[in-house]
Parts: sequence; C-alpha cells; structure tokens
Amino acid sequence: MQRLRIRLSRGDELKFISHLDIMRLWERALRRARIPLAYSEGFSPHPRISLAAPLPVGVTSEAELMDVFMARWVSPHWFTAMISEQLPPGIKVLEVYPITPTMPSLQSMVRYAEYRVEVATEKGPEEVESVISALLSKEQLPWHHQRDTGQRDYDLRALIDDIWLVGRDGSYLTIGMRLRCGSSGSGRAEQVTAALGLTDYPQSIHRTRLILQA
Repeated sequence: MQRLRIRLSRGDELKFISHLDIMRLWERALRRARIPLAYSEGFSPHPRISLAAPLPVGVTSEAELMDVFMARWVSPHWFTAMISEQLPPGIKVLEVYPITPTMPSLQSMVRYAEYRVEVATEKGPEEVESVISALLSKEQLPWHHQRDTGQRDYDLRALIDDIWLVGRDGSYLTIGMRLRCGSSGSGRAEQVTAALGLTDYPQSIHRTRLILQA
C-alpha cells in the first residue's frame, strides 16, 4: 500500500462549494483518472482519501493538503498527470509526494492555519496596529457564534495565535493571521476582523498555509 500527500490550491471558481461536495468531486475525479485507490474495510467500503481541514465556504487557498491511499505503488508524476486531466477549473495540484503509510491521520496533525485577509476600512494602519496589539494582549475574548443548532459561546482569543498587518492598498487593508485549526476548535478569519472592529465583511479570505504537528 502507498500513501501520497497532495498539496493543492482552490480558487474563486470553487470557493462556495461545501466540504462534502468537494469530497464527492475528488472521489469522482480519482475514479475517472483510474487511480488505483485503496478502500476501507467493512459493510460499505469507501476510498481512503482525507483532507487536512475543511476549507470554510467563501475562502480560497493555496495550501490545502490531502492524503490518498493507493492499492499499489504509482509515481507522483503519473498521479499528477492523470488527476490533473480530471479536475475542474479552480483546483490545481501543486505538489505530490509519498509519505509513510503508518503516519498519524492528516486531520490529527493539523495545528494552525494561516490566512491573508483583505477588508475595507477607513481606519489607518497605525490605528489598526494598535487594535491588533490590544487584542493580542487580552487573556480572554468571550465570543458567540450563531449556528443553525443555536448559539455557541467560546473564547475567541484561545483560537488566535498571531495577527499582523501586511499593508494597505487604497481603501483595503491586508491582514495576516495564524489561527488554531483542529478538533478542539478552529478560528474563523471573519470573526477575527470583527473582533478588531472592522465592521465590513472581508473582501477576500485566502488560506496561505497549514501548519502540522512537528
């Protein structure tokens, strides 16, 4: 058995596709490409593929990670060539490399995600820098998020590792942020901008990096 790790990008064309639909898209593409997939055991076998962390709807990325288990060895070059022919616009395979099949699951290794966020504001860079410093100095930041199942209350500060100002272009500020990402909770970029007092919803949110457990 072989385990390949794929680094890929997702562009504007697919940023409103749900995680479940993305997984279905990959299953269809892998089958059409005749990739020799390994399947799970049990009553209802399914291809052994997994994404590191669901990409929030409306977010683009250059840093998605996916593991695919093969029933037999294939070269990363062959895999890239075959699957690239079956992928729709908006998804691009950037890198493919083999890893040890017995490594922990990809999902269990994700610790942080980094984002580049563009948001419109009349606030100047110095004011935003001051607000960022004030937020990072807090020990707690009580927050709530309304879901279909009801309101969820939590500490937003615990989900923020770092925030930094990248620059300004006209009326838009670009902000970088490193947020926790994992089973214990994941930070959302638009909630962080709201906590900074930036009232407009971000013009764009782009995931630039996933950080795995060392």
